[in-house]
Amino acid sequence: MATWVSRDAISTILANPSPDSASGLPEIIVQVLDLKLTGNRYTFNASDGKMKVRAIFPSNVSSEITSGSIQNKGLVKILDYTVNDIPNKSEKYLIVTKCEAVSPALDTEIKAEVKTEESGIESKRPKLENEVKTEGAGIILKPKQEVVSKSAAQIVYEQRENMAPSARMAMTRRVHPLVSLNPYQGNWTIKVRLTSKGNMRTYKNARGEGCVFNVELTDEDGTQIQATMFNEAARKFYEKFQLGKVYYISKGTLKVANKQFKTVQNDYEMTLNESSVVEEAVNEETFIPETKFNFIPIDQLGPYVNGRELVDIIGVVQSVTSVSNIKRKIDNENISKRDMTVADESKKTVVVSLWNELANNVGQELFDIADKSPIVAIKSLKVSDFQGVSLSTLGKSSVLINPDIPEAKKLRSWYDSEGRGSTMASIGSGLSPSSKSGARSMYTDRVPLSHITGNPSLGEEKPAFFSIKAFISLIRPEQAMWYHACKSCNKKVTEAVGSGYWCEGCQKNDEECSLRYIMVSKISDASGEAWVSAFNEEAERIVGCPADELDKLKSKEGEMNAYQQKLKEATWVPHLFRVSVTQNEYNNEKRQRITVRAVAPIDFAEESRFLLEEIKRMRNSQ
Repeated sequence: MATWVSRDAISTILANPSPDSASGLPEIIVQVLDLKLTGNRYTFNASDGKMKVRAIFPSNVSSEITSGSIQNKGLVKILDYTVNDIPNKSEKYLIVTKCEAVSPALDTEIKAEVKTEESGIESKRPKLENEVKTEGAGIILKPKQEVVSKSAAQIVYEQRENMAPSARMAMTRRVHPLVSLNPYQGNWTIKVRLTSKGNMRTYKNARGEGCVFNVELTDEDGTQIQATMFNEAARKFYEKFQLGKVYYISKGTLKVANKQFKTVQNDYEMTLNESSVVEEAVNEETFIPETKFNFIPIDQLGPYVNGRELVDIIGVVQSVTSVSNIKRKIDNENISKRDMTVADESKKTVVVSLWNELANNVGQELFDIADKSPIVAIKSLKVSDFQGVSLSTLGKSSVLINPDIPEAKKLRSWYDSEGRGSTMASIGSGLSPSSKSGARSMYTDRVPLSHITGNPSLGEEKPAFFSIKAFISLIRPEQAMWYHACKSCNKKVTEAVGSGYWCEGCQKNDEECSLRYIMVSKISDASGEAWVSAFNEEAERIVGCPADELDKLKSKEGEMNAYQQKLKEATWVPHLFRVSVTQNEYNNEKRQRITVRAVAPIDFAEESRFLLEEIKRMRNSQ
């Protein structure tokens, strides 16, 4: 294991600030000093004992730093880098793009070189702080030959001249990995595949009108970044960017990504303007990006509900439905949909809706092998509050079946040994109020009913979401509590001529239909009461049985029949509700409409913790 820095390593780096090829670099070993976390990356001083330069590690080595592989006062070997000027300063900044740990922390900092008196020979080896001069017997050494030192740039230049013309051409374009980019870099070129392309959109603000579109770019390592183009740049590059093609891109700018709008896992986002350069990589070896996942456990999906951030999940397929056709309201176009239920080691399940081609292709493959409980890894899913928590694929979503990755092997081992016989609960029905469990929406914005009913303007511009703890105080038995629904698409059906039921959505006639709840009930808490609407899944949790079963009870005769008794049993039971508030117009009068989006039973241990936190907060505010 090397325990010394390379001689004149910093001088070598500064003399060749942007090497054309990492393969032509001499060995560069430096000592890491003043290592610290700055923002979301680690910075340090790179030292060779004589000189220092401020430097930054790439984000992909953060795990090595936290694990202790790379330490302060340790040694690292720099395999690839770029040197940039710090804006408005005369200093340089070393951007390390690839490195490896050489030695753990030394006892002390390596200092400048010294002379040792061994026959008058000058040693160029850097000296540790506690090293002393030594004297030895006189030994005369003759140099075997004169060595001519060459800079790294000269070495690379000579190597390039000896290459064939095609190889020299490939070396003239230095490609940076996406993980190495940051706002302080100067010139860079990336080679990326276009993996997602948005539509051209128009906007209007105080500065006028304009147009904009976004793309998502992925390099060979699977790192992604979002790029945005406005106005002239948008018009220039919209037709040039074609989905699936590989491009060289340069002369763009980077800034810290807005977490509210980012759609990929990257700390930065890119902006391309009219002077940016985009060239298609033609007649070159293309690449298929490695798919990188950032898996979220199913029981931690709560904080992502109705948010902009997309999630990746991995799970075991429990069931897959047949494909159905849904008519889109915007253009009346029929689109394919297929639902599957997925579980993971948290022993929670979630429904994933596959749309369009994914429903027909991958969905059919999963439908055929569902009995074998395959593992699926799904990237870029939208989290909604339908049925409490549910997932939907988008145009850029990808589904891998039984992927060859460590997470899949670990999940398969757990499922075969334990999970197959375990009882699974839906994340929507079993929302835990604990923020750690992911069901943030059940507690962090808890309000009393009076907060909703006392603010008539709530939900005017867009739906407002709240969590409440309340009792079901009244369910009117005379109301129409359900409707006849199609068994395929759940839309309302009408009695067909002759027999059966006609579904307008599926354009077909079925002999049977199902009943689905559409129930109105009154809920109450200490601050007031309100009428709320609950649909099938939520109403089932409130009443305690499906609509078909309640309909059978209603058909029984008697003064105090089983139907009314069932509704009475459902009242004065406490629940945690997730509700949405919107504005509806009725007879030219705006009214609040409160809809139950999720229902969960009270976890009294968690409720006690919540109340203790509320009491503590109240005391601190006094």
